Amino acid sequence: MRRLFLTALTAALTVSAAGAQGVPAPRPIPPGEPPATVTATRNEPTPLEFTADKLSRLKVPAGFELKVMATGLGNARSLLVMSDGGIYLTRMKQSDLWYLKDVNGDGQIEAVERKRVAQNLGTAHAMAVKDGKMYVAGEKNIWVMDMAKDGTMSVPRVFATGFPDAGQHGARGMHWGPDGYLYAAFGSPNNDAPTPNPEDATLLRISPDGKSREVYSRGLRHTIGFGWHPVTGVLYGWDQGSDWHGDNIPPEEMNVLERGKNYGWPFCYGDKQPDPYVNVSGIPGQITKAEYCAGTVGSVLNNTAHAAAIDMTFYTAGQFPAEYKNSAFVAFRGSWNRSEPSGYYIGHVAFDANNQPTGVTPFVSGFVYQDGDVWKQFGRVAGVAQYTDGSLLFTDDQSGVLYRVLYTGGK
Repeated sequence: MRRLFLTALTAALTVSAAGAQGVPAPRPIPPGEPPATVTATRNEPTPLEFTADKLSRLKVPAGFELKVMATGLGNARSLLVMSDGGIYLTRMKQSDLWYLKDVNGDGQIEAVERKRVAQNLGTAHAMAVKDGKMYVAGEKNIWVMDMAKDGTMSVPRVFATGFPDAGQHGARGMHWGPDGYLYAAFGSPNNDAPTPNPEDATLLRISPDGKSREVYSRGLRHTIGFGWHPVTGVLYGWDQGSDWHGDNIPPEEMNVLERGKNYGWPFCYGDKQPDPYVNVSGIPGQITKAEYCAGTVGSVLNNTAHAAAIDMTFYTAGQFPAEYKNSAFVAFRGSWNRSEPSGYYIGHVAFDANNQPTGVTPFVSGFVYQDGDVWKQFGRVAGVAQYTDGSLLFTDDQSGVLYRVLYTGGK
């Protein structure tokens, strides 16, 4: 009897210990927060087709001239300029890639100077070229193609795949880095809620063969436009803030992107500011939102909320005045979630003598205007790139226009 009792007791203790080891620790209860009430506005300015008479509405700084280089390009998004003057253009809605070239040098790209060189590239957006190969990023895949001298491409093949679902942020940013790795930005699939996929809302660093990758930076809601400063080598990126949080928060922010750092989305914005309209329950650990934000990286520059930064390029040529050298141009596609629209312009990010960003101002503006009580717009700027002669190119993906800005100095 005693032996049976001891055997039963031992078995019970063993089961109890195994059960205790298998029981998950209780999830910490998040700290409470005071109520926060938001007033938000959906205000989509009435879209208009571009017509030649509207060109006079656009403004550029004194000494600059704005020209139309091509029209009828469809959903014209990203630009990539080759050294021979060839221009590659992605069209996100058409999922294709075009090659444009001003062959006769008249400053226009007519229909005969355009050709589609790849198609069926699901939501094609960013491009990057290396060693005679073109890389194009879409929602779930990055494709690679061999390039020919006439701008044509081989049949696309998958370079890397298995990327997160796009959700509401399908546009991807991508560049080859100075370290020989491919950097690609993948936005959040939603507005302001954390997700289980560790590659959501990140900048990824992809090996040269496409077979491995790491999360380089995280907490980035939608950083499409990014690049390395031509003098300092610092990696900067423009991040889009959450919608439906009022007219003025969160701001669009310029960040210095570093390996292993967290930039706060969805709980923080700007200079580590807690967002009062995001639920605290998604924060890992039993800490306050302020404590979480203190451990993130703040922005180096902010711009008006909802302006929707969508591309950025550094200016390295000499066609513009000297103060523009090594500064940046940003395409702010424009808001739909603000009582008075923001964005709808090409912005200029100035840098000081120490190559630090000091502010952002409109460079090409006038696409959005108020007509009585109605806001209207005739351009959603998208891609921006430096042309071979040092002028600046940018696209409008609404009417399919390719614009060119030159410095004439009043001549």
